[in-house]
Amino acid sequence: MNKSQLAEQVYEMHTKKGVDVSKKHADEVVDFVFDTITGALKKGEEVSISGFGVFLVKSRKARTARNPRTGEMVQVPATTVPRFRAGKALKEAVK
Repeated sequence: MNKSQLAEQVYEMHTKKGVDVSKKHADEVVDFVFDTITGALKKGEEVSISGFGVFLVKSRKARTARNPRTGEMVQVPATTVPRFRAGKALKEAVK
């Protein structure tokens, strides 16, 4: 499922419940959720969604790696990367 399909699901769910919402508004809601999560991660904050999981930022140390094409050893700088840790309920639902 991609972002536009997710927005379509939000639209259909609200339409079935009798809530008057446009497809554009559903798309804006999905964008807002992703922007909010991204903004929190940029600040180094964790985003915990009960029953779903936790989005967090991890630091990676600098390291030496090998370029697979040339075999040359290269320095990989330290960086931060986003991570997602699935919650128990999500893990159980997927089993």
